[in-house]
Amino acid sequence: MTDQQIISDWFHQYSDDVYHFFIFRIGSTDVEDLVQEVFIRAIKGIDSFQGNSQPKTWLFTIARNVAIDELRKRSRNKWKNYFFSEENHDVIVEQTPDQLFQINEETMKLYQAIQSLKENYREVVILRGIKELSEKETSLILNWSESKVRSTYHRAKKVLLKELQSELGGEYSER
Repeated sequence: MTDQQIISDWFHQYSDDVYHFFIFRIGSTDVEDLVQEVFIRAIKGIDSFQGNSQPKTWLFTIARNVAIDELRKRSRNKWKNYFFSEENHDVIVEQTPDQLFQINEETMKLYQAIQSLKENYREVVILRGIKELSEKETSLILNWSESKVRSTYHRAKKVLLKELQSELGGEYSER
């Protein structure tokens, strides 16, 4: 199989997982370009894939780096727009109904609570809790030890549960 065929197969297997990772990590639904960027980088870097991990783990590592780059870019643009806007210096974030999730209120609260977590908690919750990657896979993606993944995930779940219980008036329980 050629490198392009391998990446094409991986795209069909893992693009939805990468897409969902970006939705939770970036916080918007317009992430198709970022998914494409992951697989473009994968094609360019296929020679560096040594097979020591699963392809999914390698692709999530690339996705994490793409997400970091995108958040930095958005942060720079936010400040640039703020300081150089000709209007009243408000940063406007537009959301259309198509971009809003069609999910129930509890799920939206969970999403908002995840977004409010500090970055390393958010990443480990997305990878371990939402994408259900193993401790080993998560440690490879985040470049952490497995024990750090375990302890950070445990702390993140406690903070998340506390946040959800206060948001929902104590009616949220760990599932």
